[in-house]
Amino acid sequence: MSSAGKRGDQAYREAGVDYAVLDAGKRLAVSAALGTSAQLERRGGRAVDASRGEPAFVFQLGDQTLAFVLEGLGTKSIIARAVAEEGRNHFADVAYDTVAAIVNDLCCVGARPLVVNAYFSTGKPDWFEHGDWHEQLIEGWFRACVDAGCAWGGGESPSLPELVNPDEIELAGSAIGVIPATRAPILGRELEAGNEIVLVASTGLHANGASLARMVASELADGYATRLAGGEAFGEALLRPSHIYSRLVEAALDAGLPVTYMSHITGHGLLKLMRPSRELTYRVERLLPVPEVLEFLVDAAGMTAKVAYSTLNMGNGFAIYCARGAGEQIVALAGEQGLSAIVGGRVESGPRRVLIDPLGVELAGEQLRLGPDS
Repeated sequence: MSSAGKRGDQAYREAGVDYAVLDAGKRLAVSAALGTSAQLERRGGRAVDASRGEPAFVFQLGDQTLAFVLEGLGTKSIIARAVAEEGRNHFADVAYDTVAAIVNDLCCVGARPLVVNAYFSTGKPDWFEHGDWHEQLIEGWFRACVDAGCAWGGGESPSLPELVNPDEIELAGSAIGVIPATRAPILGRELEAGNEIVLVASTGLHANGASLARMVASELADGYATRLAGGEAFGEALLRPSHIYSRLVEAALDAGLPVTYMSHITGHGLLKLMRPSRELTYRVERLLPVPEVLEFLVDAAGMTAKVAYSTLNMGNGFAIYCARGAGEQIVALAGEQGLSAIVGGRVESGPRRVLIDPLGVELAGEQLRLGPDS
């Protein structure tokens, strides 16, 4: 077992990511942000403060309800650079992943993506001299915007020596979306015991867990070229592009299905199922298959099932909560779009926690209490 494996449950913190610390910082920011809501009223708008701490901020301007989000890819672009130096260019995939991370958060509140802006920061402008890397970056960003049904508005590409490693590029962006006038934003107000939880499959790593993956790769004899049991290289599998779920969300809402909440399952893994600031229990009775690359990563890092499912998506990329009986209709819509989905569980009365029955795992605590009522 690698030294990463011996660290077991401490692995992700030792890779430089501590969600308890990050969540505390988010709560502090949300508290300060609430104090600025009145500023929006001076411009003729109104902040929907119940959206504070949700994946996207919702506000009203005139007769329109809009949602706004800012999101980044994290350190996955470092993996893309290392694999590209070995001769395999996946910068289109990490660009696609960045847009997916942005719009998948945006659609959680029921917004249709309108415009995405890009942020490409480098430690030295020399990065863009890799013409094939840059071309693939642009191609992937463009393709993701088309798949999400939104425009690419523009962006910024600063050179930040010393702040950003000269060999790397930081990928992030922002987006604005519109919530149709006939619907209210989806913020969990109608979420209740008896609701079904539809789990929609991920493609693999998506946009979180890259720091852990890099740590594991550094301790493998063949690094990112290490072959998984199915024959795929570890690095290639890590860089498989994410799903974009916005069109599934649009289809479900346009069909009038009774959707009560949505959660983009990224950092925190299935803890994200209890993102609503409600005293409810979320019981998972069925799980989607775990992608081979995540099984390999969990085994190499020596993570327990409890830690793995509270850190990585483990094959579950998005959750849609709905009234009882509507789950199979959402599963069918997902299938029409080439997405695998299952009715994986239900919402119950009880303390705020996630129960994963197939694994005998309980996830609880004060994590993800980010909203104004927390």
